[in-house]
Amino acid sequence: MTDIAAPSSDAPAPNVDDRAARRNVIVLILAQAVLGAQMPMIFAVGGLAGQMLAPNPCLATLPISLIVFGSMTTAPWISPLMQARGRRLGFLVGACAGAAGALVAAWGLWIGQFWLMLVGSYLTGIYMSAQGFYRFAASDRASDTFRPKAISYVMAGGLLAAIIGPQFNKLVMDASVVPFVGSYLAVAALNLAGMGLFFGLDLSKGTRATGPEKLTGPPPRSRRALLTDPHILVAIVVGMVAYALMNLVMTSTPLAVVGCGYSEARANDVVSAHVLAMYVPSFFTGHLIARFGVRPIMALGLLILAVAGGVALIGVQLEHFFVALILLGVGWNFGFIGATTLLAASHGPQDRGMVQGLNDTIVFGCVTLASLASGGLMNCSGGTAEAGWTAVNLAMAPFLALAGGALIWLWLRPEDARTA
Repeated sequence: MTDIAAPSSDAPAPNVDDRAARRNVIVLILAQAVLGAQMPMIFAVGGLAGQMLAPNPCLATLPISLIVFGSMTTAPWISPLMQARGRRLGFLVGACAGAAGALVAAWGLWIGQFWLMLVGSYLTGIYMSAQGFYRFAASDRASDTFRPKAISYVMAGGLLAAIIGPQFNKLVMDASVVPFVGSYLAVAALNLAGMGLFFGLDLSKGTRATGPEKLTGPPPRSRRALLTDPHILVAIVVGMVAYALMNLVMTSTPLAVVGCGYSEARANDVVSAHVLAMYVPSFFTGHLIARFGVRPIMALGLLILAVAGGVALIGVQLEHFFVALILLGVGWNFGFIGATTLLAASHGPQDRGMVQGLNDTIVFGCVTLASLASGGLMNCSGGTAEAGWTAVNLAMAPFLALAGGALIWLWLRPEDARTA
């Protein structure tokens, strides 16, 4: 048998009709494509815009950090909101916040006020948090067999975002006399245009994890019980490390590419290749998990992240940036989708709001620290872009060791070794 999840007494019934789940997957793929296009756009220009306005170059990536901080602080309340009032409301709140954040950031750029850009970035973080729950919504009504595929397919929607976002950004980022204002206005338009998609979700009352409902079965577990469950704990650790390291390196990439003498358009191309690599594997990641088990795929993801760091340390030619960022995207995909699958299969519907909120709070808390560290390492380590880029990539090593050790520990537990 595969190791998608530990046996659980509160697991959903195996014979679940997946028609509603498949419909929701289609809607969520479209949402990833349209609304999700804003994230590569913002990550491509956020550090450069911050460098333009920040009073200190070490604070250049602070707008990116505020986005992730906003996501971290949103998860503890938006997940329970979805548990009580349904996924649709949470997703609409996220889209409205994304539009408002982009408009505020554009205003801050227009009048040259860094603090306004930071406020807008925080509001964008509310959207980022809501988008993070698309993957869980895909699994809500899915059978055990379809669950990893549903999560993977929805993550694959980011492929379209990876194509739309950076290419759209090339058209609009210089559309205003103030650089990057056009990018943020375009992001606001994407949020407003895409929010209607959520009314296509099939959230029939009475189905598992679809909104206000009465749950039967075991009572919810405490936070302590959830965080001491080995499967939940390892899923959080691996997801946290995969996402934080991806963000650590990606946040600095535009600064490194431009700092090493290449154009902003080239920086967009590298980010585009990276985001494509984040989502292209999603077409088969779920099938790989179903075939080989979730832990081998998580381990492969961590290994690929390590290789990405090694390639980045070899040199700063354009091809090094492309290869390192492509590997970074693939490693993130395997690690993060694997961790999400393990987490989704390790709790029942009565724990959904608590455990998913805890997971995203912890994951994006670490991503916030990573994005803050990224700017400091990049701009304040050795005085050159090459030295900063080296520091960023060397910082990956201890965290990869932590995640790898946690995964080995889970693998060697006697009760888990039987399903490996």
